[in-house]
Amino acid sequence: MATTRRGLALAGGGPIGAIYEVGALLALDEALTAGTLTGFDVFVGVSSGSFFASGLANGMTAREMFESFIENSADDPFDPAVLLRPAVGEFIRRAVGLPPLLMAAAGHWFGNPGVRGLMDAVESLGQALPTGLYDNISIARYLKRLFAAPGSSNDFRELKKQLFVVATDLDTGAAVPFGAPGLDDVPISVAVAASAALPGLYPPVRHGGRWFVDGAMKKTLHASVALQDGVQLLLCINPLVPFDAALAQRRTGVQPPPVVESGLPLVLSQMFRTIIHSRMQTAMGQYATQYPQADIVLLEPAQDDPEMFFVNVFSYADRRRLCEHAYQYTRQELLRRYTELTPVLARHGLKLDRAVLADPERRLGAPAATPTVKLGLSDALSALDTTLDRLGGLLARAEGNHHEQARPEGIPVYQ
Repeated sequence: MATTRRGLALAGGGPIGAIYEVGALLALDEALTAGTLTGFDVFVGVSSGSFFASGLANGMTAREMFESFIENSADDPFDPAVLLRPAVGEFIRRAVGLPPLLMAAAGHWFGNPGVRGLMDAVESLGQALPTGLYDNISIARYLKRLFAAPGSSNDFRELKKQLFVVATDLDTGAAVPFGAPGLDDVPISVAVAASAALPGLYPPVRHGGRWFVDGAMKKTLHASVALQDGVQLLLCINPLVPFDAALAQRRTGVQPPPVVESGLPLVLSQMFRTIIHSRMQTAMGQYATQYPQADIVLLEPAQDDPEMFFVNVFSYADRRRLCEHAYQYTRQELLRRYTELTPVLARHGLKLDRAVLADPERRLGAPAATPTVKLGLSDALSALDTTLDRLGGLLARAEGNHHEQARPEGIPVYQ
């Protein structure tokens, strides 16, 4: 059998999507035999998905990324606080340009007192607003340090695998697949920061005289980038789906709180999820005819899953619980779709381990060892906090076992 070209496409989804993808990647990697994913030929990452696509392309296993991004047990763990550092440089840059804008606003107001003059004044001051609240330079610096480790590279051209990190050109609206020929001179760390620069939260990233923002502005997965590169098996993980309260109520018998009661952030989240999921479904429906030589497998969460919607991702307990939830749900989905996926994967030399998927004892990590030394007060409080976090996760799983996991209504795309 001819060698098949395998690819992995990871969509964006902010911190929630990133945490979900780590759990899903771990479940998938274990089911295929640990380390299989790093052996794939092509990786495509969009927004937060570009973190893990670039990690896998650099040889980082799903387990290592879990230890770095979720457990914080790696030698150089990722601190989520990096995502929330104020964009001081952007604030200063806008403040420097404020005096002439104030003069222009005053001219509008005094030249045409009234509503029209006020509106013109406010519009002129709009240029003083920062393009992002949080700093993405720190993100690029962390990745640069991470990819400086032996065996890794921050240069697309030095990778043994093909990596595409997709961003959007702010001035043209065009998708830009960093890593493609002619677009591979940018450092991977900068490309990832650009791909994850969601307007309003992070400032656009400048490279080569152009400004770039979040790759999800154009498409959700950009799976076509891998398919155009000759991939014959493409595994896709999309972590964000719109929440369906009606489905959740039918499954559990409990009416979830209206999204509007959770305030603006979740209202915007629901809107964003609905738009990008609709676009992704449309694209997936077209790939079967555009790339008939390829098998495409899509994995995503259930739309009636409140665990993926009402969550505080900056709480360690919530991050750990959500990652465990994604891990277990993906395992259940792979087991449920075992008969469907087995011949698809077999065409490309892969096989799901049914015993691994059916093992009810599998969890993301082993319990912490019992301390053998006397703990100080701060150590004891830290240990207690960790224990409570794990207890919260166990209780959440126990509660979830009383309800049948809903099956997502996403498109099972395969040939």
